[in-house]
Amino acid sequence: MIKVNNLSKTFKIPLENRYTFKENLVELFRRAKYEKIRALDDVSFEVDEGEFLGIIGPNGGGKSTLLKVLAKILVPDRGALEIKGRVSPFLELGVGFNMDLTARENVYQNGIILGLSRKQVDERFDKIIEFSELERFVDTKMKNFSSGMHVRLAFSVAIQVDADILLMDEVLAVGDMHFQQKCFEVFNRYKQEKKTIILVTHDMGAVQNYCTRAIFLNNGKIVKDGKSNDVVAKYTEYAMR
Repeated sequence: MIKVNNLSKTFKIPLENRYTFKENLVELFRRAKYEKIRALDDVSFEVDEGEFLGIIGPNGGGKSTLLKVLAKILVPDRGALEIKGRVSPFLELGVGFNMDLTARENVYQNGIILGLSRKQVDERFDKIIEFSELERFVDTKMKNFSSGMHVRLAFSVAIQVDADILLMDEVLAVGDMHFQQKCFEVFNRYKQEKKTIILVTHDMGAVQNYCTRAIFLNNGKIVKDGKSNDVVAKYTEYAMR
Protein backbone atom coordinates (compact mmCIF):
# COMPACT_ATOMS: atom_id res chain seq x y z
CA MET A 1 0.00 0.00 0.00
CA ILE A 2 1.26 3.47 -0.91
CA LYS A 3 -0.08 6.84 0.23
CA VAL A 4 1.28 10.02 -1.36
CA ASN A 5 0.07 13.31 0.08
CA ASN A 6 0.98 16.72 -1.36
CA LEU A 7 4.48 15.72 -2.49
CA SER A 8 6.63 18.45 -4.02
CA LYS A 9 10.21 18.38 -5.27
CA THR A 10 12.21 21.29 -6.68
CA PHE A 11 15.62 21.23 -8.33
CA LYS A 12 18.02 24.16 -8.64
CA ILE A 13 19.55 24.36 -12.11
CA PRO A 14 22.54 26.72 -12.55
CA LEU A 15 21.98 29.44 -15.13
CA GLU A 16 24.79 29.47 -17.68
CA ASN A 17 24.12 32.65 -19.59
CA ARG A 18 27.61 34.21 -19.54
CA TYR A 19 29.47 33.96 -22.80
CA THR A 20 32.61 36.12 -22.56
CA PHE A 21 35.72 35.54 -20.47
CA LYS A 22 35.18 38.85 -18.67
CA GLU A 23 31.59 38.02 -17.78
CA ASN A 24 32.59 34.58 -16.54
CA LEU A 25 35.37 36.10 -14.41
CA VAL A 26 32.98 38.62 -12.86
CA GLU A 27 30.48 35.84 -12.18
CA LEU A 28 33.03 34.01 -10.02
CA PHE A 29 32.74 36.77 -7.42
CA ARG A 30 28.97 36.89 -7.44
CA ARG A 31 26.44 34.58 -5.91
CA ALA A 32 25.61 31.84 -8.37
CA LYS A 33 22.27 32.21 -10.11
CA TYR A 34 19.86 29.34 -10.34
CA GLU A 35 16.60 28.52 -12.00
CA LYS A 36 14.16 26.54 -9.87
CA ILE A 37 12.46 23.64 -11.63
CA ARG A 38 9.40 22.21 -9.92
CA ALA A 39 9.63 18.51 -10.81
CA LEU A 40 6.72 17.50 -8.56
CA ASP A 41 4.00 19.96 -7.60
CA ASP A 42 1.58 18.98 -4.84
CA VAL A 43 1.12 15.38 -6.01
CA SER A 44 -1.35 13.17 -4.11
CA PHE A 45 -2.62 9.65 -4.79
CA GLU A 46 -2.96 6.20 -3.23
CA VAL A 47 -2.08 2.76 -4.57
CA ASP A 48 -3.82 -0.27 -3.11
CA GLU A 49 -2.20 -3.64 -2.54
CA GLY A 50 -2.15 -5.66 -5.76
CA GLU A 51 -2.81 -2.66 -8.01
CA PHE A 52 -0.91 -2.22 -11.30
CA LEU A 53 -0.49 1.53 -11.85
CA GLY A 54 0.89 3.09 -15.03
CA ILE A 55 2.53 6.53 -14.94
CA ILE A 56 2.54 8.27 -18.32
CA GLY A 57 3.35 11.73 -19.65
CA PRO A 58 5.88 13.67 -21.71
CA ASN A 59 9.61 13.73 -21.03
CA GLY A 60 10.36 16.08 -18.16
CA GLY A 61 6.87 15.66 -16.74
CA GLY A 62 8.11 14.34 -13.38
CA LYS A 63 7.59 10.59 -13.84
CA SER A 64 11.11 9.40 -13.02
CA THR A 65 11.43 11.91 -10.19
CA LEU A 66 8.26 10.51 -8.66
CA LEU A 67 9.60 6.95 -8.81
CA LYS A 68 12.88 8.03 -7.21
CA VAL A 69 10.96 9.68 -4.36
CA LEU A 70 8.90 6.50 -3.90
CA ALA A 71 12.14 4.49 -3.87
CA LYS A 72 13.55 6.95 -1.29
CA ILE A 73 16.45 7.81 -3.57
CA LEU A 74 15.28 11.43 -3.54
CA VAL A 75 13.83 13.30 -0.56
CA PRO A 76 10.78 15.50 -1.28
CA ASP A 77 10.82 19.16 -0.26
CA ARG A 78 7.46 18.75 1.38
CA GLY A 79 4.56 16.35 1.64
CA ALA A 80 4.05 12.95 3.22
CA LEU A 81 4.83 9.47 1.92
CA GLU A 82 3.67 6.22 3.52
CA ILE A 83 4.67 2.83 2.13
CA LYS A 84 3.79 -0.55 3.62
CA GLY A 85 5.74 -3.45 2.16
CA ARG A 86 9.19 -4.16 0.78
CA VAL A 87 10.06 -2.07 -2.27
CA SER A 88 12.20 -3.19 -5.21
CA PRO A 89 13.14 -0.37 -7.61
CA PHE A 90 13.81 -1.24 -11.27
CA LEU A 91 15.42 2.13 -11.98
CA GLU A 92 18.27 2.74 -14.43
CA LEU A 93 18.80 -1.00 -14.85
CA GLY A 94 22.44 -2.01 -15.16
CA VAL A 95 23.90 1.33 -14.08
CA GLY A 96 25.55 -0.29 -11.04
CA PHE A 97 27.36 -2.96 -13.03
CA ASN A 98 31.16 -3.06 -12.89
CA MET A 99 32.34 -3.23 -16.48
CA ASP A 100 35.62 -4.91 -15.50
CA LEU A 101 33.82 -7.82 -13.83
CA THR A 102 32.19 -10.79 -15.53
CA ALA A 103 28.45 -11.33 -15.78
CA ARG A 104 28.72 -13.98 -13.05
CA GLU A 105 30.49 -11.58 -10.68
CA ASN A 106 28.03 -8.80 -11.43
CA VAL A 107 25.05 -11.05 -10.70
CA TYR A 108 26.39 -11.60 -7.18
CA GLN A 109 27.35 -7.96 -6.67
CA ASN A 110 24.06 -6.60 -7.99
CA GLY A 111 21.97 -9.20 -6.18
CA ILE A 112 23.54 -8.35 -2.84
CA ILE A 113 23.06 -4.62 -3.50
CA LEU A 114 19.36 -5.33 -4.13
CA GLY A 115 19.05 -7.13 -0.79
CA LEU A 116 19.66 -10.79 -1.60
CA SER A 117 22.03 -12.84 0.54
CA ARG A 118 24.89 -14.70 -1.12
CA LYS A 119 23.06 -17.96 -0.40
CA GLN A 120 19.95 -16.64 -2.14
CA VAL A 121 22.00 -15.60 -5.18
CA ASP A 122 23.55 -19.10 -5.20
CA GLU A 123 20.07 -20.65 -5.20
CA ARG A 124 18.69 -18.35 -7.89
CA PHE A 125 21.77 -17.98 -10.09
CA ASP A 126 20.71 -20.54 -12.70
CA LYS A 127 17.25 -18.95 -13.02
CA ILE A 128 18.84 -15.52 -13.47
CA ILE A 129 21.14 -16.64 -16.26
CA GLU A 130 18.45 -18.73 -17.92
CA PHE A 131 16.00 -15.83 -18.02
CA SER A 132 18.65 -13.46 -19.38
CA GLU A 133 19.59 -16.02 -22.07
CA LEU A 134 23.26 -15.17 -21.53
CA GLU A 135 24.55 -18.66 -20.71
CA ARG A 136 27.34 -18.38 -23.30
CA PHE A 137 28.58 -15.12 -21.82
CA VAL A 138 28.38 -15.79 -18.09
CA ASP A 139 32.17 -15.52 -17.67
CA THR A 140 32.58 -12.64 -20.14
CA LYS A 141 33.41 -9.17 -18.83
CA MET A 142 30.51 -6.74 -18.92
CA LYS A 143 32.49 -4.19 -20.96
CA ASN A 144 32.04 -6.53 -23.91
CA PHE A 145 28.24 -6.59 -23.55
CA SER A 146 25.78 -4.54 -25.58
CA SER A 147 23.37 -2.19 -23.79
CA GLY A 148 20.57 -4.68 -24.44
CA MET A 149 22.55 -7.47 -22.77
CA HIS A 150 23.15 -5.21 -19.76
CA VAL A 151 19.43 -4.61 -19.34
CA ARG A 152 18.54 -8.27 -19.81
CA LEU A 153 20.94 -9.29 -17.06
CA ALA A 154 19.91 -6.47 -14.72
CA PHE A 155 16.21 -7.22 -15.18
CA SER A 156 16.84 -10.93 -14.62
CA VAL A 157 18.53 -10.20 -11.29
CA ALA A 158 15.91 -7.68 -10.18
CA ILE A 159 12.95 -10.03 -10.67
CA GLN A 160 14.54 -12.50 -8.25
CA VAL A 161 14.24 -10.05 -5.35
CA ASP A 162 11.42 -10.83 -2.93
CA ALA A 163 9.34 -7.65 -2.86
CA ASP A 164 5.77 -6.53 -2.33
CA ILE A 165 6.03 -3.32 -4.36
CA LEU A 166 7.89 -3.00 -7.67
CA LEU A 167 8.85 0.37 -9.18
CA MET A 168 9.66 0.06 -12.89
CA ASP A 169 11.06 2.90 -14.99
CA GLU A 170 11.08 2.29 -18.76
CA VAL A 171 11.99 -1.39 -18.43
CA LEU A 172 10.45 -1.95 -21.88
CA ALA A 173 12.46 0.78 -23.62
CA VAL A 174 15.55 -1.37 -24.22
CA GLY A 175 15.61 -4.89 -25.55
CA ASP A 176 14.24 -6.76 -28.54
CA MET A 177 10.63 -7.85 -28.97
CA HIS A 178 11.41 -11.34 -27.69
CA PHE A 179 12.75 -9.99 -24.40
CA GLN A 180 9.87 -7.53 -24.10
CA GLN A 181 7.46 -10.45 -24.40
CA LYS A 182 9.28 -12.14 -21.52
CA CYS A 183 8.83 -8.95 -19.50
CA PHE A 184 5.09 -9.07 -20.21
CA GLU A 185 5.00 -12.65 -18.95
CA VAL A 186 6.63 -11.46 -15.72
CA PHE A 187 3.98 -8.73 -15.46
CA ASN A 188 1.26 -11.36 -15.76
CA ARG A 189 2.87 -13.45 -13.03
CA TYR A 190 3.15 -10.43 -10.74
CA LYS A 191 -0.52 -9.63 -11.31
CA GLN A 192 -1.48 -13.19 -10.38
CA GLU A 193 0.67 -12.92 -7.25
CA LYS A 194 -1.14 -9.66 -6.32
CA LYS A 195 2.08 -7.65 -6.21
CA THR A 196 1.80 -3.88 -6.32
CA ILE A 197 3.44 -2.45 -9.45
CA ILE A 198 4.09 1.10 -10.62
CA LEU A 199 5.25 1.25 -14.23
CA VAL A 200 6.62 4.37 -15.92
CA THR A 201 6.51 3.87 -19.68
CA HIS A 202 5.88 5.46 -23.08
CA ASP A 203 4.30 2.21 -24.28
CA MET A 204 0.59 3.03 -24.26
CA GLY A 205 -0.28 -0.51 -25.34
CA ALA A 206 1.39 -1.93 -22.23
CA VAL A 207 -0.52 0.53 -20.05
CA GLN A 208 -3.85 -0.43 -21.60
CA ASN A 209 -3.17 -4.17 -21.52
CA TYR A 210 -1.60 -4.55 -18.09
CA CYS A 211 -2.33 -1.55 -15.88
CA THR A 212 -5.56 -1.49 -13.92
CA ARG A 213 -5.18 2.27 -13.50
CA ALA A 214 -3.03 5.10 -14.84
CA ILE A 215 -1.89 8.60 -13.95
CA PHE A 216 -1.04 11.26 -16.55
CA LEU A 217 1.70 13.46 -15.09
CA ASN A 218 2.83 16.71 -16.73
CA ASN A 219 4.86 19.64 -15.39
CA GLY A 220 4.98 17.87 -12.04
CA LYS A 221 1.19 17.79 -11.67
CA ILE A 222 -1.42 15.09 -12.04
CA VAL A 223 -3.49 15.89 -15.13
CA LYS A 224 -5.71 12.81 -14.90
CA ASP A 225 -5.98 9.78 -12.63
CA GLY A 226 -8.34 6.95 -13.52
CA LYS A 227 -8.97 3.90 -15.68
CA SER A 228 -6.07 3.12 -18.01
CA ASN A 229 -8.00 3.54 -21.27
CA ASP A 230 -9.40 6.92 -20.19
CA VAL A 231 -6.02 8.25 -19.08
CA VAL A 232 -4.27 7.02 -22.24
CA ALA A 233 -6.96 8.75 -24.33
CA LYS A 234 -6.38 12.00 -22.43
CA TYR A 235 -2.61 11.79 -22.91
CA THR A 236 -2.99 10.91 -26.60
CA GLU A 237 -5.20 13.95 -27.07
CA TYR A 238 -2.54 16.11 -25.39
CA ALA A 239 0.31 14.59 -27.44
CA MET A 240 -1.52 15.16 -30.75
CA ARG A 241 -1.88 18.91 -30.23
